[in-house]
Amino acid sequence: MNPKRMRMLKGGSSKPGPVVYWMSRDQRARDNWALIYAQEIALKRNEPLIVVLTLAREFLDATLRQYAFMLNGLREASEALRERNIPFYLLSGSPGEEIVRFTRRFGIGAIVTDFDPLRVKQQWKSEVAKEISIPFYEVDAHNIVPCWHASAKQDFAARTFRPRVTGKLEEFCDSFPPCEDHPILWKRQIPEINWKNLMSTLNIDSSIAPVTWIKPGEAAAGSVLKNFVNKKLSVYEETRNNPSSDGQSHFSPYLHFGQISAQRIALEVRKQESTTSHDSFLEELIVRRELSDNFCFYNAAYDSTAAFPQWARRTLEDHGQDERPYLYSLEELELSRTHDPLWNAAQTEMVKKGKMHGYMRMYWAKKILEWSNTPEEALNKAIYMNDRYELDGRDPNGYVGCAWAIGGVHDRAWFQRPVFGKIRYMSYNGCKKKFNADMYIENVQRL
Repeated sequence: MNPKRMRMLKGGSSKPGPVVYWMSRDQRARDNWALIYAQEIALKRNEPLIVVLTLAREFLDATLRQYAFMLNGLREASEALRERNIPFYLLSGSPGEEIVRFTRRFGIGAIVTDFDPLRVKQQWKSEVAKEISIPFYEVDAHNIVPCWHASAKQDFAARTFRPRVTGKLEEFCDSFPPCEDHPILWKRQIPEINWKNLMSTLNIDSSIAPVTWIKPGEAAAGSVLKNFVNKKLSVYEETRNNPSSDGQSHFSPYLHFGQISAQRIALEVRKQESTTSHDSFLEELIVRRELSDNFCFYNAAYDSTAAFPQWARRTLEDHGQDERPYLYSLEELELSRTHDPLWNAAQTEMVKKGKMHGYMRMYWAKKILEWSNTPEEALNKAIYMNDRYELDGRDPNGYVGCAWAIGGVHDRAWFQRPVFGKIRYMSYNGCKKKFNADMYIENVQRL
């Protein structure tokens, strides 16, 4: 593994003991740089390798829908790991506390974890680092170019970030070595995981039901990748922004839960003939997605209006007293009770499917700004609903998407208009010119 993918969170004295991969964001047994690096350390030390995931009883408005998708994927990953002589432990409780307790109980010699820019994940790692005296490493197994190597600061637009990332792709977009059967066995008895009863231990909203149109796990993600490359990639540029057609890749839930590697997707796509569709897809997969991680990593206020660029905060403040044509409560929005049938369809799609079309998510968030008293209220509503219903909520892409639509993040100033000021505007009539809005609404009604 390229050592630049790793950074040390805490140095420590080298001592005997098993190596733990603290799995969090990248929940897969294949194509996982954090797991690969943990195995490298374990083999050098002639020690067992253990994978541990700590299941928080509640997490950022996640519901039964998201937990079910995650746990079904984890069950598959745990079985794949067991086949390679790598035991999987599923702990429950406060992640920082549980990892420290596990480390002390079993005399762990080193910890490797995967990278996540979200504040709560960084806080968990800080808690662990304060309490341990062994080496603690973090590996960016989520981005192709490690976040801290892609850029040393927050980039304010794709135009500045793009050359930083694309200039380093050849160094980092390399083939994955296989994760081998681990030759040093863990001799302790491994507790069985009662997967069926796990939900009863969680403090989550069970009224948001799991979805059935998409299957979780590495195997399903691999099938989606194969289908995309064979059937959708060649026409991606033509269909990606058309909500009335099935042109999207549907990778986002798998990427969010780490059930597939973005690098694996890029490797498979780069094998194909370079076309406009090919380039458009890689721009979204690599540049736009990794720019979101950059934003959340270098801006701790990523989910508040304080993260908006100065020009956007100023223009929204200047138009703070503008008359709003409509004002809707959170309850009215959740129930799709607005005057706008296109917005209602987008909301309904999200509530029922757990995945709103990406183009509609932009329109959806901008209308929330238009129908709210303040930008702060609008952003809070958008993030709450995105995190509550979307399978890929609670993700840098979601926070940046809302901040782009409502606060001009990674965008530029446009023409002045009421309420929005210089924030980019989207309208129902504008959408109707770009795609068949009536067909989209009809398709949603049939869900």
